Amino acid sequence: MSVRSRTTLLASTALAGGLVLAAVTPALAGSTASHTTRAAAVSSAQGDPRNVTQHVADFYGAYIDAVWSTDDKSAGDAAKALRAFYLSAAAQKKVGAFEKKEHADGVLFAQNVPVKWKVAYTGSGAGHATSRVTLFWGEGPHAEVSRIDVQSDLKTLKITDLKSVR
Repeated sequence: MSVRSRTTLLASTALAGGLVLAAVTPALAGSTASHTTRAAAVSSAQGDPRNVTQHVADFYGAYIDAVWSTDDKSAGDAAKALRAFYLSAAAQKKVGAFEKKEHADGVLFAQNVPVKWKVAYTGSGAGHATSRVTLFWGEGPHAEVSRIDVQSDLKTLKITDLKSVR
């Protein structure tokens, strides 16, 4: 592996790790005026870099933080780096084709950014695992919800396919 490849990989990994930490902080604090109450209710967070569903959750958390931060000039570069790190080349190509055709974000399948998200394991087979990503587009009992099935390679943990669930 060349020095440049290693440097790029290390920089992408460091960026992704930092964005994951950034994703955890707002999630723990909540998004309403009662930050203290919500932070006290959730006193810890954990993860496992070997867990495929956690890997998908880390990606979506960091990616949503990056695209949410429209006032941060580095956010666009961060979102691109996250895609490069977490998505296989084929998945990146599919996301790009969707965006060109639909004029919407191919990771979120939307033109805007959700306020909350959750990820759940839904099954595995043939060397892949599927996780269901649920995106919440508002607060309260009547908030709009969308779902995405995310397929990941069990060996590399790379996201290999994304499909909007109707």
